[in-house]
Amino acid sequence: MTDANPDPGPTSPGFWRTDRISGAVLLGLAVAIAWETRVLPLGTFGHPGPGAMPMALAFLLGLCATMVIVGGGDAPPLRAIRWQEGGHAAGILGSAAFAALALETLGYRLTILAILVFLLGVMERRSPVAVALASFGISFGTYFVFADLLKVVLPTGPWGL
Repeated sequence: MTDANPDPGPTSPGFWRTDRISGAVLLGLAVAIAWETRVLPLGTFGHPGPGAMPMALAFLLGLCATMVIVGGGDAPPLRAIRWQEGGHAAGILGSAAFAALALETLGYRLTILAILVFLLGVMERRSPVAVALASFGISFGTYFVFADLLKVVLPTGPWGL
């Protein structure tokens, strides 16, 4: 008699399911963080160096990722996932790339304003009045909180914006 739902082994094509793939990505991230941290001195237990906390966090992330890989397998296979929100994910990733490239040139307020107009107006198709109110309110409001109240230095763009 055969089991109806056997746990696939590491060589079975069904081993790599979405949870195990996520664990493998996190394990790769942990290894990359540990690799980049190797240049910082670890120090001692009594006097930890600047590399101690990133290395400890990389170790914990790697441990959790390994537990996800070993204990996973109940999630659906990758090909069974519908990518209905793929366009939104691409828009958010593109907005993050735009922010990284434009923040110094356009300044905080104009960059955040442009991102919010794109995300709310183009991606979410909200009304122009709601987009304008939310975009201006959030971009200028967060600048006021961080730059004026909390004294965080944020980049300014043309015309002092």
